[in-house]
Amino acid sequence: MNMAKTFEATLGDSKIVVETGKLAGQAGGAVTVRCGDTVILATATAAQQPRADVSFFPLAVDYEERLYAAGKIPGGFFKREGRPTEEATLLCRLVDRPLRPLFPKGMVNDVQVIITALSTDQEHYLDILAIIGASAALMISDIPFNGPVGAIRVGYADGKLLFNPTTSQMQTSQMDLRIAGTADSVIMVEAGANQVPEDVLLQALQEGHRAFQDVIRMQQQMQAELGKAKREFPLFKVSPETEQAVLARVGDRAAQALAAPTKEQRNQMLNDLRTELAKLFAETYPAAEVSTAFDNHVKRLVREAILAKGHRPDGRDLKTIRPISCEVGLLPRTHGSGLFTRGETQVLTIATLGTASDEQIIDGLGTEDTKRYMHHYNFPPYSTGETSRPRSPGRREIGHGALAERALVPMIPPQEQFPYTIRLVSEVLSSNGSTSMASVCASTLALMDAGVPIKAPVAGIAMGLIKEDDRVAVLTDIQGMEDFLGDMDFKVAGTANGVTALQMDLKIKGIAPDVMRTALAQAREARLFVLDKMLSTLGSARPELSPYAPRITLLKIDPQKIGAVIGPGGKMIRKIIEETGAKIDVEDDGTVFVASVEKEGSDKAVAMIRQLTEVPEVGKIYVGKVVRITDFGAFVEILPGTDGLVHISQLADFRVGKVEDVVKLGDEIMVMVIDIDGDGKIRLSRSAVLEGLTAEQARERDQRNRSSGGSGPRPFRPRGSGDRRPEGGRGDSRSRR
Repeated sequence: MNMAKTFEATLGDSKIVVETGKLAGQAGGAVTVRCGDTVILATATAAQQPRADVSFFPLAVDYEERLYAAGKIPGGFFKREGRPTEEATLLCRLVDRPLRPLFPKGMVNDVQVIITALSTDQEHYLDILAIIGASAALMISDIPFNGPVGAIRVGYADGKLLFNPTTSQMQTSQMDLRIAGTADSVIMVEAGANQVPEDVLLQALQEGHRAFQDVIRMQQQMQAELGKAKREFPLFKVSPETEQAVLARVGDRAAQALAAPTKEQRNQMLNDLRTELAKLFAETYPAAEVSTAFDNHVKRLVREAILAKGHRPDGRDLKTIRPISCEVGLLPRTHGSGLFTRGETQVLTIATLGTASDEQIIDGLGTEDTKRYMHHYNFPPYSTGETSRPRSPGRREIGHGALAERALVPMIPPQEQFPYTIRLVSEVLSSNGSTSMASVCASTLALMDAGVPIKAPVAGIAMGLIKEDDRVAVLTDIQGMEDFLGDMDFKVAGTANGVTALQMDLKIKGIAPDVMRTALAQAREARLFVLDKMLSTLGSARPELSPYAPRITLLKIDPQKIGAVIGPGGKMIRKIIEETGAKIDVEDDGTVFVASVEKEGSDKAVAMIRQLTEVPEVGKIYVGKVVRITDFGAFVEILPGTDGLVHISQLADFRVGKVEDVVKLGDEIMVMVIDIDGDGKIRLSRSAVLEGLTAEQARERDQRNRSSGGSGPRPFRPRGSGDRRPEGGRGDSRSRR
């Protein structure tokens, strides 16, 4: 029986409509969320039995990107969706992050949240609806959940904040800020920005939090009216007996291990203790309890040292940044490289410059688009002293790469200024906290080393938080242990002028605005310090590209002339490529990219293209070839595919009785363009060149000769007029819409 019920909430200038009771009735909780014509289905289901002997919460968030939502049929042989796109993976991470802290501590039953895109109007974003839908499904389910969670996107244009903007409104926005949180506080932040000041970000966070309160109210109403009774799940807990036994055995050795000077030494001593405990209590207490009791003890020691004494595991105070070193130009045959080391975190980024054909084509639920700047992040197991089988990029790699990419996007020069496709690859060589922000710094160095004229250098820093009741410590430049044992991971990237990327995740229910303000202020201070270290290594982009990078020249031609460049069946463009060795890409708007490692080849290709697409000018003198002779004159090709008529009266500086007395087929002669009529017919004059006449003088003489009763020229059309793109394709060029 259909018991569908609808709830509504206001989000910005739009209405959010949530319906439940109609679809997916056997899921633990199921809702559809609609804004405009964009609709998602969100379901939440928990396993009946807990996982055996685990101490972590097995939450899985999956996003099913269905192309039918956009009225598309998938490509490929099988004509169905394949592995998740990067955009789908990032959406999963975005939904997971604000939900995870709100489940009961110690929960070990599998919980699966599945988001399915059912319809998209290309104007209203799916990601915010996905967070709201996941929270609503959990609220009405039988799964324990300390929500609800609200979410909103905030833009910034013309000095004004935009709440829940459409994709059209975001075209002019300087900021793309996504916020999620509870009724009391913000839990998750994800932002890309174009050097937005910290005070604007703080205002956006505060006002954005207020803006999604109606969504919170709606979910509370849904739970009150329709919510299932919450199941009692067994929670993983460490028994007092296990905890006492572990503490008695460890004594002061955990504190001694934490005092070791390096990560490697600390980890080795702590792992030795953990192994000892596991063997000692193997027959007495559950292994998961023993391990967790030890970890809890270490966590208490680290947090108390920071809160009580301001003493961090590596001996730093709260604001000190680990030692930094920078290096560029490490790799001789790459186009650019930058090595950034901060403490025991080290990242090498390599920059590669390519042509327009190297752009990434993005074809998902949104409109087909291309990317000319890409950032890829690799996190090999040796970076943490571990071993594992090689695998394709996971959610961590995709997420960290996207964050670093977002930090630098606003600083990439426009294509008109720098017509290159840019790929950055960040290789994490050593990891002890904040490899994503180290990737931002190494990427800036690599870009400048490659000669990319970025608008401003970008640096990044990771902030942390330790909070116990009223005691709060904000940490600058957190290392791995502080990230794992702390309450916040707050990454900020930007220039000297403002923020370009921001990402915050909380493990607690929220923080006060003044703590956020302190964190942003410390992050700015740290960012400027890091920038100074980077610029002391390389102060600006190199003036010259690597000798191994392609030299690209950007031309703009009349789109009607594209056919002349391509030639029948691609004949002409292949000829240019064969003769010059250049790589050529032609866009539908008449933009032509000419790339060659050798400058000579590039210059020759450019000259050939300009010759093919040149438009005749009145008064200009050309060396042309006689291609046809008639009784009344000669047709001369002055440009490839474009010819005009030299009337017999304009052939010489004397009276000509017969055209063949002066010129023959194949002769090359100098002529002047004296007129181009409205139909594109070109009249030429050889006598004007011989006598030194102007185009006006030659044109007057030509008109007098024609009006005196001579047999004027028969109608003609130059071969270059009305040139159309051949049906035979484009050869090596591409058409991208």
